[in-house]
Amino acid sequence: MLSFRFGTVGSPIATPKKPGGSVGGIQYARTIGLDALELAWVQGVRVSESTCQTIRSMAEESNVALSVHAPYYINLNCDEEKWPRLRKYLIDAAHYGNLAGATDIVFHPGTYFGRPVQEVLEVVLPRLQGCQDEVRASGNLVTLRPETMGKSAVIGSLEDSLALAHAVPGVIPCIDFAHLHARPGDGSMNTYKEWMQVLEAYRQELGEKSVENLHIHLSGIQYGPKGEKNHLILEEADLDFKALMQALTDSHARGRIMCESPVMEVDALKFRDLWMEISGEKPD
Repeated sequence: MLSFRFGTVGSPIATPKKPGGSVGGIQYARTIGLDALELAWVQGVRVSESTCQTIRSMAEESNVALSVHAPYYINLNCDEEKWPRLRKYLIDAAHYGNLAGATDIVFHPGTYFGRPVQEVLEVVLPRLQGCQDEVRASGNLVTLRPETMGKSAVIGSLEDSLALAHAVPGVIPCIDFAHLHARPGDGSMNTYKEWMQVLEAYRQELGEKSVENLHIHLSGIQYGPKGEKNHLILEEADLDFKALMQALTDSHARGRIMCESPVMEVDALKFRDLWMEISGEKPD
């Protein structure tokens, strides 16, 4: 069995139109050799409880692990009057995601609005704690995962993400390695040594076993001085995927690797093959 499950953020592009949707995406992912799927509820949580049950049943039947990408509109640092509305996006993603069988809820933390990081954290941390408290009070055990982000103007450096996780027990980052590569804007964060430093910082902050439950986003990425521009297919990217896979192997990492490339399932399978090549692991 492989240490990582591999899948796509959103249903695979070639998912047949019937049955289509998330159920069809799960079925199709399984037939091509993927075993994870992130439900892309990025424009809003528009799903019924009955549909969630159908999604859960198909995922269990297919042995496909589910997560959710919550709506883009979430911003932990928004104006006070906007917060109740934006907060609901995260709470709804957690509620319906749990009903659908998802274990992890990935979300974008928001923007700095040009303010110092420490000042922003003073606003963000109590709000995130409140969301976590509400989710747990309902008996929901999903993991809220703030994503590391690819633009320097938004909340989501590795340091930010670890600060959120440290301050709010049970919150764990989603590590987007493409974003970490793009964020500095200069092509750095792309060597075996740098990836090992990221994983060691993660382990130091969150505990020795934390690297055994990673939720990773991965793709090629185009960037400029201000960071991320757009995702790229594997062959067009300058990200050293082999060095990253070697760092994950040497760190004894486990979890999920979810692909956001323009050819999602194609590159997800390439990442799986590269993992097997570097790690020496074989599927059952």
